[in-house]
Amino acid sequence: MALKPKLSFWQIWNMSFGFLGIQFGFALQNANVSRIFQSLGADIDAIPILWVAAPVTGLIVQPIIGHLSDKTWGRLGRRRPYFLTGAILASLALFLMPNSPMLWIAAGMLWIMDASINISMEPFRAFVGDMLDDEQRTSGFAMQSFFIGAGAVVASLLPYIMTNWIGISNTPTGDQVIPDSVKYSFYIGGLAFFGAVLWTVITSREYTPGELASYDKIKTGSLDSIGIQTGPGKDDIHYFRNGSLCTLSGILASYLIFYFRYDKELYILSVGAFVFGIIQLLTGLMLSKNVKSGLTDVIEDLFHMPKTMGQLAFVQFFTWFALFAMWIYTTAAVTSHVYGTSDTSSPAYNEGANWVGVLMGVYNGVAAVIAFLLPVIAKKTSRKTTHFIALCFGGIGMASFFIIRDPRILMISEIGIGFAWASILSMPYAILTGALPSGKMGVYMGIFNFFIVIPQILAASLLGFLVRNIFDDQAILALVLGGISMIIAAILTLFVSDPASKS
Repeated sequence: MALKPKLSFWQIWNMSFGFLGIQFGFALQNANVSRIFQSLGADIDAIPILWVAAPVTGLIVQPIIGHLSDKTWGRLGRRRPYFLTGAILASLALFLMPNSPMLWIAAGMLWIMDASINISMEPFRAFVGDMLDDEQRTSGFAMQSFFIGAGAVVASLLPYIMTNWIGISNTPTGDQVIPDSVKYSFYIGGLAFFGAVLWTVITSREYTPGELASYDKIKTGSLDSIGIQTGPGKDDIHYFRNGSLCTLSGILASYLIFYFRYDKELYILSVGAFVFGIIQLLTGLMLSKNVKSGLTDVIEDLFHMPKTMGQLAFVQFFTWFALFAMWIYTTAAVTSHVYGTSDTSSPAYNEGANWVGVLMGVYNGVAAVIAFLLPVIAKKTSRKTTHFIALCFGGIGMASFFIIRDPRILMISEIGIGFAWASILSMPYAILTGALPSGKMGVYMGIFNFFIVIPQILAASLLGFLVRNIFDDQAILALVLGGISMIIAAILTLFVSDPASKS
């Protein structure tokens, strides 16, 4: 068995550079989409349901792209065709999003933009697993974290820079409802996204399928060695039983929501259970007829994931519930709790909304710096301990928004969140890739995304209800809940199995 060659610093730099552009788009989305929705007339408790497009898109797109990229080989290689396709589509969406004339069009553009970002993002994760050995993977994902942080700093600050440095209008003028400062920021983001991804496509190569097979430590037929069970669980009866249960549960839950007139957002959960049940029934039917397809491959891989991946799933669930609460509600929380207004046309609201961009720039800037320290900390302790510490800082930082009324002091809170964000973007993936066979790296990275998007869907379903009915429209309490969720994730990290924890 051959060993993967060590890549130089600049090779790792080039293969990760595309994430600079991806994060341009992602950061502009996170910092400004709620602002766009509110400017187009969305009520505060309706914002989570409008955001649901993002996680639902990731849930569908990432495993499909992962499965396809595992089986792709062409002139551009295995992963790079997907980098480039996603970049083209996402760049176009970034140009169109701030020009949406109506709320439903903006929601649709979010769906398209997020799908395009996911097409680029998922193969980048698998790319590191393909190209780097166990020893360099922590550094590889840390490099991605650096570019994510650096890109997000600039992107998050763009509306503030446009207004305060260049003098571009920060309030709507004439018939428009979206300020020029936001529009021009999205235009720059579209160019940056395409340019950065194109750099990686041009400057990086990929190992051929033959080379990858020679480097693969985990051969077909030895899946039990990484905790992938190949026993009775693959029986089609398993899918018929679980599928029937999910389908009936979804139907019953939908009826109860309708009968008792619960919030319509809850249909996301009931319909999701129904759809997942139908997918399992189809999988069972196809397997009973010995029909194999991409669907059966993805579902079988989901139910027979490595042990380490299953443990990380719980960590990811609580982590990303917290992050989604932060992304949805930071603008509303800061403008109302700190700046004292919810009037989207007022100077105070738009000043506060711009400051949210600055705050998000701070945590991403901290993440860019901390990214280079994480491999050092992990070597002296372990990857689990590093991630535990980082998530604790993040949870405390998020919850502290409740007690801080000075917007400048909120930067201290963002330092803790930045530490967590750097680790979130690297440590779980560094732990995971060592437990995956290279032939399934893409599809398992896509499936791993389930445990990022499912908590976001749950957040989109429940947070609006909680803010409206439990938190008395105090968006700041959603951030407190997010902080608690991140602390739970930190504790669960200690129970993850990471045999190569010192690497």
